[in-house]
Amino acid sequence: MIYNKTERTIETDRLHLRLFNEGDANEVSRMCNNFNIYKSTLTLPFPYPLECAVSWIASHEENFNSDRMYEFAVTDKVNGRLYGAIGISNKKQHKHGELAYWIGEEYWGNGYGTEAAKAVIEFVFKEKGYHKVYARYFTSNPASGRIMQKCGMVYEGTLKDHVFKNGTFEDLDLYGIINPFE
Repeated sequence: MIYNKTERTIETDRLHLRLFNEGDANEVSRMCNNFNIYKSTLTLPFPYPLECAVSWIASHEENFNSDRMYEFAVTDKVNGRLYGAIGISNKKQHKHGELAYWIGEEYWGNGYGTEAAKAVIEFVFKEKGYHKVYARYFTSNPASGRIMQKCGMVYEGTLKDHVFKNGTFEDLDLYGIINPFE
């Protein structure tokens, strides 16, 4: 992971993580207007119109500048193609944050989520001084849990019937990792 503080970007072997811009809104709307992404995320609405993407992107720079949340577009390092998004909250008082991500369905299975998650975890541990990173996923979406496991996160428990979505209660599995660089 290479972090460029001036540009607010992170580079990995294959990916370039950068702030979203207005030009990304159409592609974000297209990828997120997908029931398969909606059903496995906590907060994305469905349908996902362009206005949602524009509004969401508009908050990113202020969130980053005020150290409330760091949200990155997950893009191809060579051609700039947008694959998805990754973000992490910053709970300064507790020195931790919650990691969240989505990858466009057409890019599932390529390891982009894992590569981006590893980079963001390293970023907040080394650059922002977090003590812990945690993440939750619907138990019904084990692929998201595999990303957490591949990042070295460990299972901390299951929140039973924690979310009511699509007419049913969903369990959330909680994973976490303590900063190994401290």
